[in-house]
Amino acid sequence: MNWKFWQKKKEENKKPKSIVREWWDAILFAVVAATLIRWLIMEAYTIPTPSMENSLLVGDFLFVSKFHYGTRTPRTPLQIPLTHQKIWFTEIPSYLNWIQLPSYRLPGISHVKREDVVVFNVPGISENNYMMPRERWIDYPVDLKTNYIKRCVGIPGDVLEIKDRQLNINGQPLKNPENMQYRYHVISKDEINQRNLDKLGLDPEDYGMYGRTAPDQVEYSMFLSPKKAEELRALPFIKSVELPQMNSESDPRIFAASKYSAWNGDNFGPLTLPKEGMTININDSTLSIYGSTIRDYDHNKNVKIENGKLTIDGKEVTKYTFQQNYYFMMGDNRDNSLDSRYWGFVPEDHIVGKGFFIWLSLDKYGSFFNRIRWKRFFKLID
Repeated sequence: MNWKFWQKKKEENKKPKSIVREWWDAILFAVVAATLIRWLIMEAYTIPTPSMENSLLVGDFLFVSKFHYGTRTPRTPLQIPLTHQKIWFTEIPSYLNWIQLPSYRLPGISHVKREDVVVFNVPGISENNYMMPRERWIDYPVDLKTNYIKRCVGIPGDVLEIKDRQLNINGQPLKNPENMQYRYHVISKDEINQRNLDKLGLDPEDYGMYGRTAPDQVEYSMFLSPKKAEELRALPFIKSVELPQMNSESDPRIFAASKYSAWNGDNFGPLTLPKEGMTININDSTLSIYGSTIRDYDHNKNVKIENGKLTIDGKEVTKYTFQQNYYFMMGDNRDNSLDSRYWGFVPEDHIVGKGFFIWLSLDKYGSFFNRIRWKRFFKLID
């Protein structure tokens, strides 16, 4: 005798799912799985600007590892899955900032090291609203700030200095990236034709023509690696390829530009990178360098900086201890990169992940048959 006859009856009465329900379940599963993978393990990015050329090229599609440095817990939970700042193809925000949770980092397999290629949320509000009129600026939550990718050249506690274009860390030259680029002044006997530019691997974002300055002289500005500059010098129609004279004047656009730091992109520092637990004396000089970091990113409330004094919650502070680590990021295309020299330190809670490998690369200036850069497929990022 079947003592479990009721189970059979229950199975017989179960209705099959409709096609719509099956599709809905499949889509829901895919979205949940993709969201978890994107948050916990790896996320896809694309390179939109030439600031990392020729290490990373415009049109490179890459995967960024979240597990290397440890995944951040979500800070803005009210967000449409698989979006960032806006709903796809619209200007409608994809999130609500009604709830902001404290952010923590899960254990990783590594930590941010010098020379790592790192994706991070750029800190400054102006960088997050690049080319937008000020009245339309949006102060995004940390985890929804614009993603940048640069090379980490300084870690917490480092003393960083750029002297005559050479980056030094703790008094020693840091190894320059193999494909690092600078802006060169190029003089040709005549206008360089497109065939030669293609042969040199130069697209319209790599050069600009000043014009003909003499009957047998055309001048260009070109972003080149030292190796590419040597190739150009060897061509019979090139008269000279030179780096412009280094800038010796203070650049008001530079980070921490003040009467105490007459720095520019070629000569910068020395500058000590804040480290968690590091204590500094507070005065007009230190506030000109670290004041905005203490006020905006070091998890303080009610911070005021006036007349060389720092007050937190109404109390004057004469010594300050940093509450998190900070990093210094630079692009490999040194003269065509908006980086830490201009907007300052990257807080540890703004670090997203480590550039891992390129899975696709498209040349928007390439012909139909040469649009795909096959040699860059599955290239590890270093």
